[in-house]
Amino acid sequence: MEVTAIFDIGKTNKKFFLFDEQFREVYRSYTRFEESVDEDGFPCENLSQLTFWMKETFREALANPEFDIQSLNFSTYGASLVHLDNKGEAVTPLYNYLKPFPEDLSADFFERYGPADEWAAQTASPVMGMLNSGLQLFWLKYQRPEVFAQIHQSLHFPQYCTYLFTGKFFSEYTSIGCHTGMWDFQKKDYHRWIYEEEINRLLPPIQPTNTAIETAIEGKNIKIGVGIHDSSAALLPYIIANTEPFLLISTGTWSITLNPFSQESLSVDDLQKDCLNFLRVDGMPVRAARLFLGNEYKIWAKKLSDHFLKAYDRHRHVETGPEILKKLERIKKPVFHWESIHQPGLEKRAPASTDLSVFSSYEEAYHQLIKELVELQVSALQLAKGKTVVRKAYIDGGFVDNELFLQLLARSLGTIELIKTTSPLGSALGAAIAVNNRAVEPDFLLKHFSLQQQKAIRQ
Repeated sequence: MEVTAIFDIGKTNKKFFLFDEQFREVYRSYTRFEESVDEDGFPCENLSQLTFWMKETFREALANPEFDIQSLNFSTYGASLVHLDNKGEAVTPLYNYLKPFPEDLSADFFERYGPADEWAAQTASPVMGMLNSGLQLFWLKYQRPEVFAQIHQSLHFPQYCTYLFTGKFFSEYTSIGCHTGMWDFQKKDYHRWIYEEEINRLLPPIQPTNTAIETAIEGKNIKIGVGIHDSSAALLPYIIANTEPFLLISTGTWSITLNPFSQESLSVDDLQKDCLNFLRVDGMPVRAARLFLGNEYKIWAKKLSDHFLKAYDRHRHVETGPEILKKLERIKKPVFHWESIHQPGLEKRAPASTDLSVFSSYEEAYHQLIKELVELQVSALQLAKGKTVVRKAYIDGGFVDNELFLQLLARSLGTIELIKTTSPLGSALGAAIAVNNRAVEPDFLLKHFSLQQQKAIRQ
């Protein structure tokens, strides 16, 4: 069977898929790794373990007589760079985008290239420190100059994966465009700071996202893609399958609501609320609103299990309780103080701390948690929507398995129909379409997202 192989690398789950010629999943494997730490002791991706797993997994798939691998591509999370020396070896850890960025260095940067609001508007990137992955290079240049001097090429994470199998260096739009702070959306070129700091000499040429490089691996010629940012990959099949405007809520550690139909410019207020632009595979902007939803959920799943002396995975088995929701109507203000979600205006409503004693049971506290997370999700969706008229919103990723979340979200969206796609493919399917670079019938993709894989959430 001729197949396309895809590595889909998330912060938590590392996935490998094989798709047949009709983009149907015929094989999958998942794994997770314990995080490593960088030189400051801050958690980071275990790059050497990930690299080993990818090479071994592909070698095993290549040797499987059931499959004839024709092409290979990669979808990964963004805001992450791998820095290579002139021998092609990584000279730094794969720094965690949550690593704190020094305030004095940030002030120095914006003294040169700001004001901050102006820079954010030009790059469509809220000021987020290491999450603006371009600033990781600025940080290395001035805080780790001896390491910076060793860098020959800096690759966005998807393109590092391509390098592992081709030995070639590339950049591409979707990785550059994910709040890196590197791209001037008006000029459609790197921002002036990239040139003035001579960062551009470390960045490979930009290739179209559907580029494929024929590479011989173990005597077999395989088309290998240049990789794609996961949120942009997840969006691609929906764009092909729909002619009417829609929103896509892609959930996981981050929940990112994507609007590929907006024509509005971002305001300073939008940017301060973590609304930004991504780049599509064709270099056109996508209005997006980010929310650290899965991370916050994970934090509180642990806190609730500790407080109520329940097993950690209890949160996976809570059934929707209409009577609990009715009881919780008495609570008019937010109960939860968010540990990792920080947005302007949110602080005015949020309590200074969380008092779990107001709940009589784990289930009651859990229902209130989901209610409040849904409120945040609705705000993010409205931010991404802007002035665009939409009638439906798709939701995929980890939260499609949470019926309470889906039901409360559907009730809160008014005239917008919420449609869940229970297929776990998401960004992997988009990466497969990108590397094959052939026409895909919209009717096929609509079918792909229907029947068992698509379900409207009724209010």
